[in-house]
Amino acid sequence: MRDILIESIKEHEGYKGMQYICPAGYPTVGYGTRLPISEEEATVLLKMRLRDMIDELEDAKPFIRRLPDHKQEILFEMAYQMGVPNLLKFKRMWAALELMDYEAASREMLDSKWARKDSPNRAKKLAERMSI
Repeated sequence: MRDILIESIKEHEGYKGMQYICPAGYPTVGYGTRLPISEEEATVLLKMRLRDMIDELEDAKPFIRRLPDHKQEILFEMAYQMGVPNLLKFKRMWAALELMDYEAASREMLDSKWARKDSPNRAKKLAERMSI
């Protein structure tokens, strides 16, 4: 894609991170992107945000690179859902993971507001996967 074209569109459309109504009356976001977005566009956004969260989490907890891939994926999903700063508050889970005590990490995942109120079904599934 041509950089000049992209910059011109950005200049003329302007950026809005929150939904707004464009002059033509359509719900819009970003640089004039009309809502709703397609599943393909949503997947691109998911991948971009997930990549950034993975980098942020690996910077905060470098040891997770030594965990099995499926354990890392559980942590990445949790980070995507609740954000890295909130995931870092799971102090006892992190301590168990550093010891590679996956059963204890699983229990600690379930001992949280996230598991009791916010996302009980998701938490149970992810905790179960963590324990094996």
